[in-house]
Amino acid sequence: MLEQIRNTHPLVYKNFSALPDGERHLCAILAIDRYWENLDLPVPDVIRDGSRLPVGVQIEGEFDILYAGGTLGLLHAAVMAKKYGRKVTVIDRAEPGRTTRDWNISEGELFRLADTGVFSRSELDSTIVRRYKTGWVEFHAPVEKRKRLYIDEVLDCAVDADKLLGMARDKLLASSGSQVLGRTSFVGCYQFSDHLVVHVEDSSGQPRYFRTQVLVDAMGIVSPIAMQLNQGRPQTHVCPTAGTIASGFEGVDFEVGEILASTEDAEVSGKRGRQLIWEGFPARGDEYITYLFFYDKVDSPNDKSLLALFEAYFRKLPEYKKPGANFKIHRPVYGIIPAYFHDGAGCTRVVSDERIALLGDAASLSSPLTFCGFGSVVRNLDRMTSGLDRAMRGGHLGAADLAKISAYEPNVASMANLMKYMCYDPETDEPGFVNEMMNEVMIVLDELPQRYRQAMFRDEMKVEELVTVMLKVAWRYPKILKATWDKLGVGGSVGFVKNLAGWAVSQNDKRS
Repeated sequence: MLEQIRNTHPLVYKNFSALPDGERHLCAILAIDRYWENLDLPVPDVIRDGSRLPVGVQIEGEFDILYAGGTLGLLHAAVMAKKYGRKVTVIDRAEPGRTTRDWNISEGELFRLADTGVFSRSELDSTIVRRYKTGWVEFHAPVEKRKRLYIDEVLDCAVDADKLLGMARDKLLASSGSQVLGRTSFVGCYQFSDHLVVHVEDSSGQPRYFRTQVLVDAMGIVSPIAMQLNQGRPQTHVCPTAGTIASGFEGVDFEVGEILASTEDAEVSGKRGRQLIWEGFPARGDEYITYLFFYDKVDSPNDKSLLALFEAYFRKLPEYKKPGANFKIHRPVYGIIPAYFHDGAGCTRVVSDERIALLGDAASLSSPLTFCGFGSVVRNLDRMTSGLDRAMRGGHLGAADLAKISAYEPNVASMANLMKYMCYDPETDEPGFVNEMMNEVMIVLDELPQRYRQAMFRDEMKVEELVTVMLKVAWRYPKILKATWDKLGVGGSVGFVKNLAGWAVSQNDKRS
């Protein structure tokens, strides 16, 4: 596979060839990139009526819950097995408990996993490999117009994701009757009135069938279940992300996280254009994580493949962080962070079906700005698992019942909608638009109390706080009004207002 990209993507070829498992990572990247091809294919047919189950299949085992996806699914599964005594099985097409991205979070947010009673604070603390004193956000602009905004207690802990997932796996396996199966792929499921039969394949292509009460889809952005339930368009926006965990950079500050940073205006070529953004986080020892990414509409003409983005990453990396004489890449990190524009007062994306619940990136209910799938699951894990246990005990496993215990949060949905302003559009935007706008936002946040910036980058803002920020930005930067029309239009603006209204109602309900 590497030889096939020697001429088309020479920098990816050079850097991945130096890695002992470069071939494996390239195959994983190409598998994720097939997401774009799948959008043009007929809608998958993986959720089927029980009458279509082939005659004579052998059911190997019966479980309370089957999880398709062994990353974030492992956290949920561990709680259901350990705390609620559920017999679960977890399948993953690769190696369960291994992630292709790194995880950053604040200590307070990570420790919310202890609320489940399954993880202790000391166990969670042991997964933190680096803490930062502070972090900052800074967008490209002339020095006199540039505003670096410092933010404390936001994404200030680097977490050993594989250690945390391994911990969850061990807790799950310690529960009677539960199992974890690697190199096992989801094929489809058959719905009956009181159970599901899930069809999977092992690494040799052999079919296997399991009976389960509930199927939790944690297959990420490539989920065929999410594709089918949302008529082939499970996301409206995406954030392709490529980077590395490496050592040997020159002049790195290991006590500061760089949450969002740009080094240039948008790249423009005809009807294509994207605003590239960096982030950098110290990790274990002398390791440092750098990502290059951009926000975009799913249906834009831009090349959103991870393979192409990695080529740009290696070409542009010295403009952001200069590799020194001892520079060494330890492993690549990558993925497509999903987003969904909720055009209404509540969750307008389909996140459940009869006895089927979507989790993590498969549900696309997180904000792609800074608070991604990991943060969303951590924040909602206690509520989602306790809710699922109640639903199972009461036999309330319909699509509407399971939708109520998803990770949907009105404030996160509204904040995710702001990502539209980060999507560069060459037909309406000047190349410097995103940088110019974000510098104005940083100036406004710097003038407000610290809680505003923390809330915005944790997706914890109250509706009145968001309105305050929006009004102040509009006063300082009137161009945002035209941009709102360009980005949202009438329909999108109405949907955003409905979203804010739903958020306000939910806040009032909590207060009362």
